[in-house]
Amino acid sequence: MLSTQEQLARALLPIAFEIAGGRSRGTVRTLKGDASNRRYHRVTLEGGSPATLIVMELGDNPMASEEASKSGPAAELPFINVLRYLERGGIGVPKLYRYEDRAGLLFLEDLGDTTLESVVQTADSETRRRYYQVAIADLVTLQRYAAATPDPSCIAFGRAFDYDLLLWELHHFREWLLEADRAARLAAAEQETVATAFADIARLLADQPRGFVHRDYQSRNLMVQPGLRLRLIDFQDALLGTRAYDLVALLRDSYVELEPALLEDLIGEYVWCAQVPDAAAFRRLFDLQTLQRKLKDAGRFVFIDRVKKNPSFLVSIPASLRAVRSAFERLPELAPLRRVLGRYVPELS
Repeated sequence: MLSTQEQLARALLPIAFEIAGGRSRGTVRTLKGDASNRRYHRVTLEGGSPATLIVMELGDNPMASEEASKSGPAAELPFINVLRYLERGGIGVPKLYRYEDRAGLLFLEDLGDTTLESVVQTADSETRRRYYQVAIADLVTLQRYAAATPDPSCIAFGRAFDYDLLLWELHHFREWLLEADRAARLAAAEQETVATAFADIARLLADQPRGFVHRDYQSRNLMVQPGLRLRLIDFQDALLGTRAYDLVALLRDSYVELEPALLEDLIGEYVWCAQVPDAAAFRRLFDLQTLQRKLKDAGRFVFIDRVKKNPSFLVSIPASLRAVRSAFERLPELAPLRRVLGRYVPELS
C-alpha cells in the first residue's frame, strides 16, 4: 500500500488530473478506514470537474471476498463486476471513473461523508422513519430488478448463502465470541445442543428461496444525498440469500438500534412494499435470519479485534446480542440453544 502523503500525491494526482480535464493543483486526504484491508482517499482538485473524487486503494488479494465464500476466484474485480450489474438496473451506486489494476486503485465518484447512520442517530422520530422508508423502497427496487434480470456474468448470481456458509458463520460466533472472548468450554452435551441447533438454523435458511443480497445493506453503507435520496456502497460481497437478509442488516443494524415500535412498523412497511403474501411466515424468517446474522456479527467483531487488531467494532457487540435475545424471545423452539449460550453469554438469557 502507498504510505506517505508524498507517495499518495505522486501516484493519485496525475490520474485525477486526467479524469478532471488536466488540472494542475490538488490535494489528497486519507479517510477513516473500515474493517477491510482497503484504504480510501479523497482527492480535491482546484477548479476540476469533478471537484473531488474518492480513490479506493485495494489491499492484498483484492479478488477475494472479505468473508468466507464457496465461490472461488473471480475473473473480474468483484467491486467492478457487481457495480456494472447494479448500474444497468439504475441502482444508485457511485460512478467508476477509472481502474488502475496494476496499482490496485479505483477512482470513484465522491458521494460525500453523510451516511444514513450519521443522520438517523440524532434525527427526530419522523425524520428517522422517512429515511428508513426510503431505504426499504430502494431495497425492494433492487430485489425486483435482480429477480427480473438475473445475470450469470455477475458474480453475485454464482455464489450463495448455502448451508455450509451459513453454518460457518454460526460457528464463527462459537469460535470467537463464545470461546475466544468468553472463554467458554462447552461440555459434550452442550456441544451437541449447539451443533444440532446451528445445523437446523443453517438448513432452514438455506432451504428458503434465494434472491440478490447486498450482504451489508446497513446504515454505514447507505450514503445520504440531497433530496432524501440514498446511494449504495460496499456491495462487492453480494450473493444470493433469503429475501429477509438485507432487511435484517438494515433494521437490526449493530450501529443503529431502532425502538421496537418503529422496528415493527418498518417490517410491516417492507411486507406492504414488497407485497409479501404471508406476513407471519416472513416475520418468522426475519427473526431466524436475525439470529444467524447477529450471532455472526458478534463473533466477527471479536475476530476483527483479535486478528485484524481493530478494536473499534467491539462497542457494537452489545447491540448485536440484544438483537439475538429479541429473536430468541420470538423463537421459543430454540430455547435449548438459548439456555446453553446464556450460561456463557448472560446477555442472551
